[in-house]
Amino acid sequence: MLLFFILGLLVHFVFFGSIFDIYFTSPLVHGMTPQLTPLPPPAKRLVLFVADGLRADTLYELDENGNTRAPFIRNIIMHEGSWGISHTRVPTESRPGHVALIAGFYEDVSAVAKGWKENPVGFDSLINESRYTWSWGSPDILTMFAKGASGDHVYAYSYDADNEDFGAQDVTKLDTWVFDNMKEFFHAARNNQSLFSKLNEEKIVFFLHLLGIDTNGHAHRPTSREYKDNIKVVDEGMKEIVSMLEDFYGNDGKTAFIFTSDHGMTDWGFHGAGHPSETLTPFVTWGAGIKYPQRVSAQKFDDADIAPLMASLIGVPFPLNSVGILPVDYLNNTDLFKAESMFTNAVQILEQFKKNIIEMRKYFKPNLFFCRLLSESKQLNILRKARSYIKQRKYDEAVSLCKELIQLALKGLSYYHTYDRFFLGINVVLGFVGWTSYASLLIIRSHSSFTRGVSKEVKKPSHLLSCSFIAVGVLVAFFLLIQDCPWTYYIYCLLPVPIWYAVLREFQVIQDFVISLLTFPPSQLAGYLFIFTLGIEVLVLSFFYRYMLTAGLIAFACWPFITQLWIRAKSISLSWIFFSLLLAVFPLMPVVGRKPDIFLVIGAGSLVLLLSLCVLTSLIKRKDRFINEELLLHLFQMLSIALSMYVVYSTHHSLLKKQGLPFLNQIISWIILASSFVLPLLSPTSLFERLFSILLSWMSAYLLLSTGYEALFPLVLSCLMFVWIQMEQETLQQSGVSYRQKVTSLQFTCNLDITQFRHLYLDDIRRAFFLVFFLVTAFFGTGNIASVNSFDLASVYCFLTVFSPYMMGALMMWKILIPFVLVMCAFEAVQLTTQLSSKSHVFILQHFFFLVKDYGSWLEIGTSISHYVIVMSMTIVLMLLNGLAHLLTTKKLELYGKSKSHLI
Repeated sequence: MLLFFILGLLVHFVFFGSIFDIYFTSPLVHGMTPQLTPLPPPAKRLVLFVADGLRADTLYELDENGNTRAPFIRNIIMHEGSWGISHTRVPTESRPGHVALIAGFYEDVSAVAKGWKENPVGFDSLINESRYTWSWGSPDILTMFAKGASGDHVYAYSYDADNEDFGAQDVTKLDTWVFDNMKEFFHAARNNQSLFSKLNEEKIVFFLHLLGIDTNGHAHRPTSREYKDNIKVVDEGMKEIVSMLEDFYGNDGKTAFIFTSDHGMTDWGFHGAGHPSETLTPFVTWGAGIKYPQRVSAQKFDDADIAPLMASLIGVPFPLNSVGILPVDYLNNTDLFKAESMFTNAVQILEQFKKNIIEMRKYFKPNLFFCRLLSESKQLNILRKARSYIKQRKYDEAVSLCKELIQLALKGLSYYHTYDRFFLGINVVLGFVGWTSYASLLIIRSHSSFTRGVSKEVKKPSHLLSCSFIAVGVLVAFFLLIQDCPWTYYIYCLLPVPIWYAVLREFQVIQDFVISLLTFPPSQLAGYLFIFTLGIEVLVLSFFYRYMLTAGLIAFACWPFITQLWIRAKSISLSWIFFSLLLAVFPLMPVVGRKPDIFLVIGAGSLVLLLSLCVLTSLIKRKDRFINEELLLHLFQMLSIALSMYVVYSTHHSLLKKQGLPFLNQIISWIILASSFVLPLLSPTSLFERLFSILLSWMSAYLLLSTGYEALFPLVLSCLMFVWIQMEQETLQQSGVSYRQKVTSLQFTCNLDITQFRHLYLDDIRRAFFLVFFLVTAFFGTGNIASVNSFDLASVYCFLTVFSPYMMGALMMWKILIPFVLVMCAFEAVQLTTQLSSKSHVFILQHFFFLVKDYGSWLEIGTSISHYVIVMSMTIVLMLLNGLAHLLTTKKLELYGKSKSHLI
């Protein structure tokens, strides 16, 4: 059994890891020849302003008084330059957004997880191709471009990361720091001949990363006065910088300016997904080589297109990995220059396509599809024809033909980048289905009465079966070897072989199970199958539509009437109905966009304190079992709840006054979080007292991570879990199983294994389904973690306000896990009351989670891929949570030097 769990964990990790080889692979190829437009560029230098987190509509629209928020930029739009709207891609985060802007390609999502400040893969960029680049701004952004550059020509000046404080009194200082330091830099350059000489060379870039707007958006939301006032600060700062540069360079007319954003922001102050407020960003450009005032069509204008535009303006090679298409409509230059630049753009992208073909492993004949569609002869013909058009001065025709070649090359890049997906996906699905089948057969053979006539000993498989699977494995390995595949491919392709071998060796169990099913009346079997299928469909749909959880909980409320528990235990049934319907409200509440409501958090804490007083009164009456240590522990946990309420209230008001996070509040928050792991282990291991102690300790931590109605969620969920435990005992008694011990007298034990008492019943499958449903409800009940922009950074402000992605992410993930642990601890009690070992139930749970899968479109991050990751993560985490719940419910720490004990 232990070996099976270890193998199961490894199989799950393999399935989980396959997502990174199949869908999260780098699109980059290396070794291409740099491509440069063979004509003099219009600009000697480029200034790139990136206002992090700026929405297009907020910049362009007028305020309530009909005035512009950015008079300088408005003046540029009206009199000096061109403007439009650029479209960013998911994930709308700072790192991939800046990579698209400056390097011209869309970084795979895994790069964000591999390194926030480092480069998991090397890539070329405009900054790398420049002669010199000076940049000012956040260390998170500047570092990756400075490190990725070759030579010693990139200079980055950044403030300390501690300045990125969401609770600071004035975060516009992040932008004024950039403007002030750039002005000081140019002032110093007048007295530094070496620096002065560098600044007057060609092909130089000035990059200003402005983080204040993004920080104000997270802290106060984009509709706030702080966010909109920050736009005015940026506008005024840009005006001063432009004036300073014109004065420094003597108005030589050789400076090009670009102002844009890496991503937008939702009304609720977040970004990362594909909402229009996140993907539509402003784009304003003026100066050398830029057309005079006009709005340029933005229907096909992506943020990656800015990289080739900047390279064309200052005459540097297009970034080698750029997939951007030069927006020639912005250029104020000769038609010859536009045609030559577009020709260079086409050759640069075609170079990547050709390199892909060289490096592509020749799997099957379909690999030749794009070789025929864009063969070498066709490439040469298009290029020759485009060059001929340029010589004949048919510039529009040349530009059009180059765009056609670019589109074909981009389709080819996508084709070869995703070529392995179908092949690998088939193998993963085979392993996926095989493992599900094997786990199911193991449950049937070991924990059911369907196979009583079959020997429980595993029969030795036939020699022919073993040889057949060995031969299949050898053939698969040989095929992968001649294709020179990565070592991970061997795992994905060979893993299904032993899994299906294990399935087929259980043929006798399959046969016996089918015969047993045929003994059921057809109508009864059809009814079970219908209910089972309906339940699975509700689980699947809940991943897309949260209100399906509401429908499921309403159906759960009807359970006592269907099973006649209403007649046997009316008071418990009423409680089940009430809390099921109450919990059903949460999936109908808004996931994102809600405003913080601290009074709801305080109200949730007050309800917990009230419930604690009732429990305390009940415990005091039982003086024969209640001792001083238990009383002190209970009072200390109540004090933790009260402190959490105070910290939430105090922190909220301090941040509203822009006084930052009080240090005392921060210390108290971390102490409460740390103590929540230890305090439950000091409580008695009697079922009710231990579960209530876990609720109090973890509820105090959850309150600190709450901003609104979600603070009530663990309380309602826990109440339903307490009722569920009692309902299951009543159900077991109703089914005729002799078990008369009351729930209140049950003790959690460490080494209890009562599998010998009974086999699995159909009710046990229903219990496993209940658990899966409650876990999914805990997952999506107050949010949708499949969409990254449903997270609210304000939920961690009691712990820290200085930007720290990993620490903030860890705290938010812990907030998500708390309801999980509460459910798993309750299920430990259900297993105890129903006389069933956890081993068989975990098998059933794995089976359910394998059924909740999605093989739809993998194109939109935040939907299908995240659902696959969620399901695979939950199967892995489920095993870990089962162990954590077992630890929390059965272990006991003794104070005053007493020895550890598992029982009271």
